[in-house]
Amino acid sequence: MIYTVTLNPAVDKSVVIPGFAAGKVNRIQSVRRDPGGKGLNISKCLASLGMASVACLLVGGSAGTWLLEQAARMGLETLHTELAGETRTNLKITDPVSGETTDVNEPGPAADARAIETLREKIAGLLHPGDIVILSGSLPAQAEPGIYAQWIRRFQALGARVFLDADRAAMQLGIQAKPWLVKPNGEELSGVLGRSLSTREELLAGGGELLRAGVQEAVISLGAEGAIFLSQEGAFQAASPRVQAVNTVGAGDSVVAAMAYGLERGLDRMAQMKLAMAMGAASVTCSGSQAPAVELVWQLAEQVRIERLYGDG
Repeated sequence: MIYTVTLNPAVDKSVVIPGFAAGKVNRIQSVRRDPGGKGLNISKCLASLGMASVACLLVGGSAGTWLLEQAARMGLETLHTELAGETRTNLKITDPVSGETTDVNEPGPAADARAIETLREKIAGLLHPGDIVILSGSLPAQAEPGIYAQWIRRFQALGARVFLDADRAAMQLGIQAKPWLVKPNGEELSGVLGRSLSTREELLAGGGELLRAGVQEAVISLGAEGAIFLSQEGAFQAASPRVQAVNTVGAGDSVVAAMAYGLERGLDRMAQMKLAMAMGAASVTCSGSQAPAVELVWQLAEQVRIERLYGDG
């Protein structure tokens, strides 16, 4: 089973504003609301691929209730712990003229240590060896940055394989707990290693440091240019298929979903990377934080080109 964890979920309010300009009156062309947060986005993508998961959440207030109701309507299984505060609402502004998406994210409610521990132990009580747990997204307000590291150690001691997609201190401390897979972009990897990484050679060297630190797989996102995939089998660069982007919300989450799907299904390395790039490309053609259509995903997977950088995998 795959468990996705979203400790700071959100109601994603996505608006389209042609010619969006800060400091001026802007008129909304269209608006939609989706249950959001990185873990929830991953569960939605897994469902589109026909794979079940359990979306594990900290939620609060009427927004939290709405989020759980919408997840149920999508057929997603959830496991949650209630908070006293109100689940946040994040605003995503997409400008079809510039092709840019602007995120305006609320910090979210504070979560005390007891609520966080309660959710952790609910998950731990369900885990079996070989299960996948995906820890992704920001932490709740006032939460300790080492929480993901604690969860990684707890779950991996039970035989689970843990993915980590976070930033800043949460990623840096989490890597020290040796998760199975991490997915930084170049900026996040630079922050983790404490130096600027811009060229492919520098990113490869940085990814190699993660593997030597005990991480089994690293996916370094290059945005529209694709990603670098590293493991003990070798390193590869995969190009992203060219598509007409609507917005970039959830693109990285769809890549993580594909990697979990591939690991759970036992796909070979090439198939796994092609699926990851196809999921990422397909997701940017969707409005809001919807999961992409599976037919488009498999179509785009045939267009992915992969370059072997080193290794025999």
